[in-house]
Amino acid sequence: MKKYILAFSMMIGINAYSQKTDYEVFATVEQSVANIAFTHQGDLVYSHHPFFNPTFRVVKYDAKTRTTKPFPNEEWNTPRETDDHYLSNVLGIRNDENGIVWMLDMGQRNPVTPKIVGWNTVTDKLERIYYLPETSVVPTSQPNDMVVDTKHGIFIIADEGIGSGGDGSTASLIIVDMKTGKTRRLLEGSRTTLPENKPTIIDGNPLAVNGKNLLVGCDGITADKNFEWVYYAPLNGTKLYRVKTTDLLNENLSETELDNRIETYSEKPNNGGLSIDDKGNLYLTAMESNSVAVVLAEDKSVHNIVTDEKLLWADGVSYNVADGYMYVSAAQVHLGAVFNNGQNLTKAPFYIFRFKPLAKGVPFR
Repeated sequence: MKKYILAFSMMIGINAYSQKTDYEVFATVEQSVANIAFTHQGDLVYSHHPFFNPTFRVVKYDAKTRTTKPFPNEEWNTPRETDDHYLSNVLGIRNDENGIVWMLDMGQRNPVTPKIVGWNTVTDKLERIYYLPETSVVPTSQPNDMVVDTKHGIFIIADEGIGSGGDGSTASLIIVDMKTGKTRRLLEGSRTTLPENKPTIIDGNPLAVNGKNLLVGCDGITADKNFEWVYYAPLNGTKLYRVKTTDLLNENLSETELDNRIETYSEKPNNGGLSIDDKGNLYLTAMESNSVAVVLAEDKSVHNIVTDEKLLWADGVSYNVADGYMYVSAAQVHLGAVFNNGQNLTKAPFYIFRFKPLAKGVPFR
């Protein structure tokens, strides 16, 4: 059943907002959903959250039968020792205008070189693999999300810096050239990629591992409709940043010169996923308040526009051009065993919501 709510603040710093937002539960599934992409026909393809060691890393959802099957197939979801043409663990997933679903394999669960795997959903064939060599990742890398910029021919990856026990201090951006496969690591441990000392607080409890607050670096990332600006932020932090794509591509800029060109765009809550509409409104998954928040383009004010008690740890948020909805997952990450003294407190079903954005969303990011 469709619901209509008046969005309201559930955390300090987010303002009340009077506009009604149409939202609904689109699907209930048996495993934690992380990030969401779409086939050329508008069908959902999503990653199972790797924190829960799923058998199938990525699946396709059939809305008619309400079932899933491994994506792109079972072979790609089956680790082996003979080669690395399989998905180790995937969080970030995006699609482009050519019907290619790009999957960001962090390479941690069954250790392999991190990579981006592109599967063409029109031809149902492997499009290309891009590897992230040691020059672009570090031992504590956790490539989390990405922008697929077909205008400039690059991927822009957000590296959280919390892999293998990392504390977020190596968070960075990674650029991958679609033509050559060349990679560049930028802004590692900079003011805009580092997490702030702002723990994630849910139901009054800080998210912690072995008594130490988890602070996550550069996480959510998106780009505007013309790929002019890239927006990004650490998960734990009060600021959202933006930088011109051309500045990221300018190899003549020093790290200091690049940093000086980055704008502090707005305030924000602790957030995971990030998306945008064609008016420049930014959508952030605000996991502390079971919400999706929006940063309004008109004045950069921040508001919760969707709030639901079932939206436990809102994670990925993506626009489906086929039906005009934004889709958002409820991953229940904070209820996982690593945060609860070894006890997995997650409970099925897991929810996928969808809602109408304030303006037409920007597809493919």
